[in-house]
Amino acid sequence: MKPFIVLITFSLLILGTNTIHNDEALRIKQLIEHFNEKGIDIKPMINDPDFALVNNIADKFKNAVEIKIASFENYKKRIKYNRKKDKIKSFYTAYKKDLKFAESQYNIPKEVIIGILAIESEFGRYKGSYNPFNVYVSMYVYGYRSKWAVAQLEELLEFSKNKKLDLFEMKSSYAGAMGYAQFIPWSLNRFWVGSELYNMTDNINSIANFLAHYKNVTNSLDKAILRYNPSSMYKKAVLGLAKNAEESISH
Repeated sequence: MKPFIVLITFSLLILGTNTIHNDEALRIKQLIEHFNEKGIDIKPMINDPDFALVNNIADKFKNAVEIKIASFENYKKRIKYNRKKDKIKSFYTAYKKDLKFAESQYNIPKEVIIGILAIESEFGRYKGSYNPFNVYVSMYVYGYRSKWAVAQLEELLEFSKNKKLDLFEMKSSYAGAMGYAQFIPWSLNRFWVGSELYNMTDNINSIANFLAHYKNVTNSLDKAILRYNPSSMYKKAVLGLAKNAEESISH
């Protein structure tokens, strides 16, 4: 690894192959100090060649489909609803045993699990193109939901350590959500069942575990889905795909 160099008296911080400005360097220094106080040294991670800040991270959240699109029909087009719907039957055929087990174990309809997997990753088609460590450090550095980002970083480091995962091999969305189920680190540490982020059986059971918990808390499956994503259009799409699944499975 390359030496960690902080040059806050100059205009730039040189970090691996990245060029980072003074204000960014100060924020990174604060983050390093925060974790030092917790007995965690993140300098090797900051110094890793795969570390890079995600520019315009806040804009990615502000342009989220649930925020930018008001019409449910347009929302369906944007998430490619019909393409997901067309894959339901083949997915169910491949994972029928796992889905039925999760339904019986957690008392969550298998069709709802299918609906969430359809939206979150199109049944495993998408793994994410970001790195979660880079995402959460960037959120802190650029001042977007900084306290939340630090909390997620703490959870991420705990999860990767417990599961013996290479931090920079992990993939996520721009929001730092991981696996085919798209769990943030806080949820991973509380609801993840299994040890593999890209094992479909683990994803199916983890979704069921998450929904079962919040169904118990809220006394409502609909409200549990909203804990997954607090968007009414998201919930409507999940339930729509669940209905499509029910029809497809019955034939």
